[in-house]
Amino acid sequence: MVIMAETFQQIINGDKPVLVDFFATWCGPCKTMSPIVDAIGKEMMGKVRVLKVDVDKNQAVASAYQVQAVPTFLIFKNGKVVWKKAGGTDKITLRQQLLSFI
Repeated sequence: MVIMAETFQQIINGDKPVLVDFFATWCGPCKTMSPIVDAIGKEMMGKVRVLKVDVDKNQAVASAYQVQAVPTFLIFKNGKVVWKKAGGTDKITLRQQLLSFI
C-alpha cells in the first residue's frame, strides 16, 4: 500500500484555515516563535492546520509568496492568502486571526 503525502498546494487549498510559518533554522526570532506555533497547532487541532516551511529548503515556495524575512506567517483559506505578517507576533494575535477564518 502506498501512502501519498499531501502536497503544500493540496493542504492550502482545503477549506480549513492553514497557518504557514516560514522559518529558518538559523533565525533567533523563529526559534522564539516555534513553541507558540506548536501550541496553537495543538490547541486548534481539527479546526485549523499548521505548517512549518524551512525557507532554506523550500526556496521556491517562499519565493512564490514573496517571503522576504523570517519568520513570516501566512494564513490560507481555500488556497488564498487571507492574512500575512512578517516578523514575530504573539499567540493571542495568531489565534484571533485563525479564529476569524474558521
